[in-house]
Amino acid sequence: MSLVVLAAAVAGATEVSLVGLYSGKALVVIDGGKPRSVTPGVLNNGVKLLSLEDNAAVFEIDGRRQRLVIGQNAVSTGGVGGNDTISLTADPAGHFFTVGTINGVPVRLLVDTGATFISMGMADAIRANVDYQKGQTGAMMTANGSVRVWRVKLNSVRVGDVLLNQVDAVVHESNLPVVLLGMSFLNRMEMKRDGQTMTLKKRY
Repeated sequence: MSLVVLAAAVAGATEVSLVGLYSGKALVVIDGGKPRSVTPGVLNNGVKLLSLEDNAAVFEIDGRRQRLVIGQNAVSTGGVGGNDTISLTADPAGHFFTVGTINGVPVRLLVDTGATFISMGMADAIRANVDYQKGQTGAMMTANGSVRVWRVKLNSVRVGDVLLNQVDAVVHESNLPVVLLGMSFLNRMEMKRDGQTMTLKKRY
């Protein structure tokens, strides 16, 4: 198991990294400290483990609910602009991955400023109950050539505590390894990057 200890991105913030799950416990790093085992219901430095899933855990961090998959971290700003702000940390390759929901269904997201819309594969669209066949049919150029897509509006997209409604997206006829969090979402945010940290603040 590789362990990357990440420093808190915001002064006064609480940062939690989920690095493993075993025997009904979660192995976490809180505010860059040493890894510790946490059991459900126990409060540690303002962090409470609520429940465990197959490869994820649900925490209450400074009073707010956060779901983390193994290898993901969350930063809570302690309520200062908290409900409108997302803080993401780049992986070793410089990519910003996170887990969010589309229409209430969990999906893995990759921030992609080069994508005009949120882009998702057919399997993810079906899981998220997106009625893509009623969308506007078109074509999009990819590295593998032209593919058929359907342009749709997503009822809801949530990342962290930020919830946006009626977000433009395209559904590809083939499957994608991850959902691309494109500019139809990012244009409604203020984006700031400081080294390995990206902060998104909801504009409208």
